[in-house]
Formats: sequence, C-alpha cells, structure tokens
Amino acid sequence: MVTGAAMSDEQAAVSRIELSVDGERPLSAETVDAVAGMCRRAEDADGAAVVVLRVSGTPRGEWARDLNLRLVNRWEQALRRLERVPATTIALAAGACGGPALDVLLATDHRIAARSVRLVLPMQGGLVWPGMALYRLARQAPSATAVRQAALYGTAIGLDDALALHLVHEVTGDVEAALGVAVGRAAAVSGTELAVRRQLALDAPTVAFEEALGTHLAAVDRALRIAAGTPS
Repeated sequence: MVTGAAMSDEQAAVSRIELSVDGERPLSAETVDAVAGMCRRAEDADGAAVVVLRVSGTPRGEWARDLNLRLVNRWEQALRRLERVPATTIALAAGACGGPALDVLLATDHRIAARSVRLVLPMQGGLVWPGMALYRLARQAPSATAVRQAALYGTAIGLDDALALHLVHEVTGDVEAALGVAVGRAAAVSGTELAVRRQLALDAPTVAFEEALGTHLAAVDRALRIAAGTPS
C-alpha cells in the first residue's frame, strides 16, 4: 500500500510517500503498479517529496512459475523509474531481503538496515535468478568476493559485508529513529535537483570526460541561475 504521511512543522511543505514491498510474495502486476504509482506521486510533487520503502522477505518455493517476460520487463522499467524519481528515496530493510525486496533496496538512495538484514539473490531451478538485481550488485560492488559468491552460488551477503560494500549505508537497532533523521536531511534538499546530481554520479563510471562535460556544465549553469534567483 502507498501512503502519504505528515512531517514535522518545518517540513510541512514536503510530502512523505511510503510503500511496503514483501519479497516473499511473487512478483505481480499489483506490485509493479504500486511502485509505478508511488513514482508518479513523487514526480507530481515537483521535488517536494521523500519516498520511504520498507522491504523484507525473500521468495520461497517455485516462486517464478507464474512469471512471464512481459511482467518482468514492466518491473524492471518501474525500478528504473524509481532510480530516477525527483525525490530522495530511503529504504528500511529488515531480515532476509530478496526478490522484489532486494530489487527495490538496490534502487534507492539511502538504505537503513536492521541488524537482522541479509541480502539474498533468489534461486530458481538451482541457479541464481538473472534479473537486474544481479546487475546492480555487480555495478555497486564490482569484484567483491561476497557479490561474486552471491552471483554464482546464491550465497547470502551478510550484514557486515553489505555495510562494508555500501550495499546498505546505515545499520541501527532503531530504524524509525534513523528514518526520522534521514527524512529530515532529505527534506532540506530539492528532489528535482537531487535527481540531476544522482544521474551525474550514476553516469560517471561509464561516460567519458568529454561526453560528461556538457551535462555537468548544464547542471552548473542551472545551479548558478538558482543562486542568482533566476532558475527558469
């Protein structure tokens, strides 16, 4: 379910959009639509939203039996939209996180983990599921032994490795308190401008300097106009 939540008085102009993703439930059109709807609400907020995703659970049994390529593609497109949404995205993770829960976790900006967290690439037919979580893990932690073992054999990535590899960013015994701090920090930042910086950082490992320069200069020009009070 997607919900909006009121924030503190000083953050009243910022809406909080929440979604829970249960990794034990097989991927469905409803889950895809929920993530897409959450992204749409954040986009409509014009930079004045913070997105909070609560993730836990990992697939069990023959979880991929009823999937089809069209649904999986729609899901991957929804996750890509989440990665680009003009809002800070914060994940709260608990327990084993796999399947849709891991997918969502890896697509967020800031990831807060309970001490029980383990990251699990789901297995199907004795092999690791070759979805884009595999891509995101390898891109975010290239050459790491824990990621390689997870990709090849489905070995769970424990909390210590996840933290050391920056797959989660914060570990806490009080996720609600940590969430309050993270939301307060995010509320002070324009989601629209954050999305520009996020994309610049994501592109940096694969884009040549000459190609990146024009995009960075365009962002600098906008930043200068904002500083001068003429952002349009």
